[in-house]
Amino acid sequence: MDERPLDLALLRTFSPLDGLKKENLHALARKTQIRELDSGRLLFKEGDTDQRSYFLVSGTVELRADDRVVATVRAGTPEARTALAPGLPRRYSARAVGDLRYVMFDSDQLDVLLTWDQTGQYEVAELRRDGLDTSGDWMTTLLQTKAFHRIPPANIQAIFMRMQRVNYRAGDVVIKQGTEGDYFYVVVAGKCVVTRETPLNKEGIRLAELGPGDSFGEEALIAEAKRNATVIMSSDGTVMRLGKHDFQTLLNEPLLQWVDYAKAKKIVEDGGKWLDVRLPSEFQNFRIEGAINIPLYFIRLKLNTLDKNTPYVVCCDTGRRSSAGAYILSERGYDAYVLQGGLAATEAVKSRIG
Repeated sequence: MDERPLDLALLRTFSPLDGLKKENLHALARKTQIRELDSGRLLFKEGDTDQRSYFLVSGTVELRADDRVVATVRAGTPEARTALAPGLPRRYSARAVGDLRYVMFDSDQLDVLLTWDQTGQYEVAELRRDGLDTSGDWMTTLLQTKAFHRIPPANIQAIFMRMQRVNYRAGDVVIKQGTEGDYFYVVVAGKCVVTRETPLNKEGIRLAELGPGDSFGEEALIAEAKRNATVIMSSDGTVMRLGKHDFQTLLNEPLLQWVDYAKAKKIVEDGGKWLDVRLPSEFQNFRIEGAINIPLYFIRLKLNTLDKNTPYVVCCDTGRRSSAGAYILSERGYDAYVLQGGLAATEAVKSRIG
């Protein structure tokens, strides 16, 4: 695999990459590398449903269906300007004829970037007021998360337009545990540390370090609860913040997937799992059979124990905590649903807990 940064001129030879604004193309190039494939090996198989777009950099590919060659694509030709055999499931298998080099992108991420670029009214430069130079990277990081794939393009545009820039010095407190939630934050420059105070540790347990493109502050806004952690700048930096009302209407509501008990039960029967985000004491008192218990305040730390290929129906007593939990999962690429009304409002669930 070639470890050198990709040349923007190379990416512009492909369509629709040539339609991306410079800032987004640059950010995409930094996250992509040229890959290599030996002669005779398959790039993808007929019937595959992977959400990936492949572009030839050098070499030749045979497109085959039912073990028969239906087309040959050579790098540098007009046929190679677009992604190889688009459309899912794949209609053809692609086999390397000689050694080849290629680049690969997540199709959904690419489509989100293209959609946002083509709204036609918003420029990255508008956020660079007062000398802020982000090169668009933090915005591209957000746009490439699975969360933004579910948000309408008009909402994405409004989110960035309504964000406010705030500068901080190292040691400044951005949010304080126990205070009311009023903003959703995205780190633009610098780093910050997330800590949580406990009865046994007044100094606070270190939970995470956040950098450009990372976000925080959503739990208190969704659950309408007080802040459950403190965020302190560990270096000079800049954050963009979005007010509570704008967050609820533009980002939170489009992202959450609410389901009633019947739909939730079907999801679980088809291979999904119940995820209960209440406290262990609540969970022990009554619960849905087979449910996993990860308290909301631990969910960020336990994400690596969950499977991104498994749908999760998140539940709590009322739906408030579970909506915050589902948001965190969805934001990080998990397929998460919220049980409408929570356990307390679902008679069908009550009959099965104990």
